[in-house]
Amino acid sequence: MQELKVAVVGLDTSHCVELPRLMNSPECKPELKISGLKVVACNRFMTRFTNNEVLNKRQAQLEEWGIKVTESFDEAIADCDAIMMEINDPAMHLEYFEKLAGLGKPIFLDKPLAESVADGRKIVELARKHGTRVWSGSSIPFNPKVCQCINNLLDEPLIAHTFGPMGQAPAGSSLIWYGVHTFELMQRLIGPCGAKTVHAVPTPIGVVSTVVYADGRVGIVECQKGCWCYGGRIQHNDNASLLHILSSEPNYYYMMRQIRSFFRGGEAPITMERTFEGLAIMNAAEESVKTGKPVEVEQL
Repeated sequence: MQELKVAVVGLDTSHCVELPRLMNSPECKPELKISGLKVVACNRFMTRFTNNEVLNKRQAQLEEWGIKVTESFDEAIADCDAIMMEINDPAMHLEYFEKLAGLGKPIFLDKPLAESVADGRKIVELARKHGTRVWSGSSIPFNPKVCQCINNLLDEPLIAHTFGPMGQAPAGSSLIWYGVHTFELMQRLIGPCGAKTVHAVPTPIGVVSTVVYADGRVGIVECQKGCWCYGGRIQHNDNASLLHILSSEPNYYYMMRQIRSFFRGGEAPITMERTFEGLAIMNAAEESVKTGKPVEVEQL
């Protein structure tokens, strides 16, 4: 199997270290090793989400694994087969995707898709214009327990109820920046697209969002402060299936398996249309918190 060379764009997220660890680190546990991929370069730049002390520490770790860290975008992507866009600050996603979309290389765009629906729409349009092979998503929906939960229900779910952390964003929307994990888990459990409205209510420990679908399905998403696990249930009348995912589980490994398959020519596990709907749902939830009323989900 020919080893693919991967370039990482961005250094402001822990993913810039944790994902290359699975590909490059000689100390990675054999059962978590992602063979066939090797990170060769990383593009370093400042964002609202970091500082030079953190960047220096991450750079030192990547260089220990033989990864070239450079402030030159062109140098970072010059000799690679695939690209991982690992930028923690979602406000910068459109800017960098504009640089990457026309390169003809497969791209994994780490969550969330963008900070705003307008930016997310432009990213999808750019991907269509250039025929870019790209997908974007959170690691949580790829945990094997999610498939097991769906299979246990047998029927198509009428309700999906998920809970997860409400991390605090250094800038911008926390609901979009960290709530993406829990919202995308709900999407995975509830099934096909078709969200129409969102009514979100702030609570002392976070935000509870109710998503109503055109065909009557309902998704309930609880983003909780101080919570560091994920879970919930899916239900069809009297039948229900429960889910509990610990933050200590190897969720990055499960996601990296999907990334490897995609980089090697496999189909994207999530369509950009579905990822856009997730962003639109979260944006509607953000607006609903402000207005106190249900908000329609913007369509692509």
